[in-house]
Amino acid sequence: MDQIAIGKFISECRKEKHLTQAQLAERLGVTDRAVSKWETGRSMPDASIMLELCEQIGITVNDLLNARRIEMNNYKEIAEKTMLEMRRHEEQASKKMLMYEVVVGIICMAVFLVLTGVAALADIENRIKIILIATGLLTVVGYSLIALRIETEAGYYECPNCGERYVPRYRSVLFAPHINRTRYMRCPHCSKKGWHKKVLTKEK
Repeated sequence: MDQIAIGKFISECRKEKHLTQAQLAERLGVTDRAVSKWETGRSMPDASIMLELCEQIGITVNDLLNARRIEMNNYKEIAEKTMLEMRRHEEQASKKMLMYEVVVGIICMAVFLVLTGVAALADIENRIKIILIATGLLTVVGYSLIALRIETEAGYYECPNCGERYVPRYRSVLFAPHINRTRYMRCPHCSKKGWHKKVLTKEK
């Protein structure tokens, strides 16, 4: 999806409705700064607000994602292409977040090992050793919180029993035994426990 083109399209449709950024923002319950970011292509409207945005500026979601008004005779074909593009976009975003988790994990572990190594081997005051070890532990804790959020929000987990793909709660991810990106959890759909595998998209 071309965010710049989508942003320009939002701006054009808003002006056709004789709305200022502030007026549109007020109707949507967001800030005018958020509307400005959409229109300059710096960000996309959240999925939760996209339908209401389209209603306010007189277009469909399909129009929005294609940055132009779609004629009805081409609607089905373009809608299918849009869904495929959204799926690819979601998959790429999930891959990027999961890669970020790995990179940050390596960096944090390296920091922890260096700090604890210095504390153990260097001839320094005990007070400094305690500070170094505490800093290393805080680094690991900070990474764990980041990893927990990524594991919860990037992609979905697939139930081996019913095939449901879902976003788990933080608590479920935190306390679930896991091997790499497969976790032993209870499915919120069928309520059965099993080893749920991480997948990148909602659709199969």
